[in-house]
Amino acid sequence: MEAAASGHGRFGSLVATGPVEVRRDLSGLEALDGLGSGFWAVVAEFEGSVTAVRFAHVTRQPPKARTVPWVPLRGEWGTSLDEAGYLAGVREIRDRIAAGTVYQVNLCRVMSHELAEEADLDGLAQLLARGNPAPYASRIHVPDAGLDVVCASPEAFLLRDGDQLESRPIKGTATHLEAMLPKDYAENVMIVDLVRNDLSHVSRPGTVRVDHLCAPEEHPGLVHLVSTVSGELRPGASWEDVMAATFPPGSVSGAPKHTALQAIADLEPVPRGPYCGAVGWVDADAGTAELAVGIRTFWAERGADGRRWLRFGTGAGITWGSDPAGEWEETRVKAARLVGLASGRVDA
Repeated sequence: MEAAASGHGRFGSLVATGPVEVRRDLSGLEALDGLGSGFWAVVAEFEGSVTAVRFAHVTRQPPKARTVPWVPLRGEWGTSLDEAGYLAGVREIRDRIAAGTVYQVNLCRVMSHELAEEADLDGLAQLLARGNPAPYASRIHVPDAGLDVVCASPEAFLLRDGDQLESRPIKGTATHLEAMLPKDYAENVMIVDLVRNDLSHVSRPGTVRVDHLCAPEEHPGLVHLVSTVSGELRPGASWEDVMAATFPPGSVSGAPKHTALQAIADLEPVPRGPYCGAVGWVDADAGTAELAVGIRTFWAERGADGRRWLRFGTGAGITWGSDPAGEWEETRVKAARLVGLASGRVDA
């Protein structure tokens, strides 16, 4: 396919074409301050590297219909942490919580399947649009920038409109609302407190508020608890300030964030990449932005072995009240529908 980016969300549907500038491997999200003018697609990896692409043309309408076939990926998917490794990781995090060094850690694993050279992720994006529609879905494909991403994220990391900033963290996932545990509500409140603190560093005093707390939100096969936290940016607050205060997203790292990130570095054997980072766009002219948390996200990349691989991440928030087997099951449930669609085991 031609290089393009498409998506929909709070600011409506859009299609961007005609890439005219690529900035790769930017060192830190403060680089967003230097984008200047124009409309930029942005993929920020969890580890902090940013790729931004400026497009010449932006149409705020749904993508034109162009059916692209998707060949189901047969066979088993690999995982960076198997069940035994994941259970051990949960137990280690509980030990750290008992020692008082951390309160909550999001422990993740990256699934992988070999991908044919001719496979076009446009087909996968269309499949997900039918079988797993998401409020912050996007498709970013810019070969010159090394971007081949399909995002079906239900979670807004940052929505910016001038000096208004909003984040909608998700914590608490179950197959139905009645199956939600007290631990899920407690975890959501804990992360909301973290996001409130993050936004307070860049907001006018007294403007940070919780607009919604633990609101149930249904998605295909799942229900989430979603909260909304907003604030009014203080005068002179830059993207560097905003990102230094908020990235990586609290809902996919943990609390306190610095010790949670250390636990993630210790326990996860591979980088997360776009998964749990930020995927979306920045309109430098309009002063608006929509960055989703990069969950429910597929991306294609070339492995060290020279083969092409499709990656998909899944994880769970670990607290003192976590049951290791239950947290492993949560990672499986979160992946089941999307990986099932990609594999032909779930009908769109």
